[in-house]
Amino acid sequence: MSRYTHVLRSVAVGATALALSSFSLMHSALAQSTIKLGSVLSITGPASFLGDPEDKTLKMYVDKINAAGGVDGKKIELVVYDDGGDANKARTFATRLVEDDKVVAMIGGSTTGTTMAMIPVFEEAQIPFISFAGAVEIIDPVRKYVFKTPHTDKMACEKIFENIKARKFTKVAMISGTDGFGSSMRAQCLKVAPNYGVSIVAEETYGPRDSDMTAQLTKIKAASGVEAVVNPGFGQGPAIVTRNYAQLGMSSTPFYQSHGVASKSFIELAGPAAEGVRLPAAALLVADKLPDNDPQKKVVTEYKATYEDTTKQPVSTFGGHAYDGLYILVDAMKRAKSTDPKKVRDEIEATKGFVGTGGIVTMSPTDHLGLDLSAFRMLEVKNGDWTLVQPGS
Repeated sequence: MSRYTHVLRSVAVGATALALSSFSLMHSALAQSTIKLGSVLSITGPASFLGDPEDKTLKMYVDKINAAGGVDGKKIELVVYDDGGDANKARTFATRLVEDDKVVAMIGGSTTGTTMAMIPVFEEAQIPFISFAGAVEIIDPVRKYVFKTPHTDKMACEKIFENIKARKFTKVAMISGTDGFGSSMRAQCLKVAPNYGVSIVAEETYGPRDSDMTAQLTKIKAASGVEAVVNPGFGQGPAIVTRNYAQLGMSSTPFYQSHGVASKSFIELAGPAAEGVRLPAAALLVADKLPDNDPQKKVVTEYKATYEDTTKQPVSTFGGHAYDGLYILVDAMKRAKSTDPKKVRDEIEATKGFVGTGGIVTMSPTDHLGLDLSAFRMLEVKNGDWTLVQPGS
């Protein structure tokens, strides 16, 4: 090889190395200028009524935050996977978010089942995880890196029994879904019922694929002394139960659903049979009916208007859970002045007085939800819409 050729090759190698070095530095700088957040949602499948509004909400508000300059000058990069309601897929995507996507935090988990499947992944990786699912077992016992935004199934039972007690009923029947949420809420209701002087005098269940619950409701109708019926469940099941309830002429017996059906789609699916049904839900569903001095009024009316104007669909509390989770996380990052997962985790836990769509959130080392029973409003379906139930009625 001539000396001239050797020099040319050396120059070429040096230029290639310099180019690669420059690309690496540029890529590193780009990575440092963005904040990578992960989300695993049930956008399709049987829980799409949860995941779809959550997905739309996250994308809508990430765009809004980025357009306003991001978080301390850094843009949010949102990585979203659709688990279709499958817990195994959710865990696989959670692992991918940690190992391949290198996210600094996770906001998502549409159902209790998918959330519980992902918890070990984020706990082991020490990455904060804010879930949008309902069961109390997500945050009880407290896990260091796991938080959630929706009211718990235990709280739903307490709010329902509080109203039942106010109406001076003591004998209640339950018809529960056997899905993760339905089973968990059933267990919580059985546990807290005695605290309100309530006896569960009849019990039935139904599966997620059942299309008629007449047989179970007929047994409840025949049970002695039933004064009210409670239906822990989510998805289409509760709407079917509600229709069957009316078909059997049971509408004179007060009927309660859970916050698992807190969207207009429940009323649409149940039709006229939904009239008179009561359920605990977030203030978001009655945003326009709140008094002007309600501390949540501004937040819920603005979110409702933004969501409905953008998506052309009715607002649901499920999208609100995503709004709350995103902004709790963003506020925590701002206070931490960092995207370090451990520092962000500490600031999420230190959240105090955050006004969200679900209520006013104040977390602590022993409370990774931060909502009390006052965050729930008791609603009743009247004339095909949600109305506020006045205290004591």
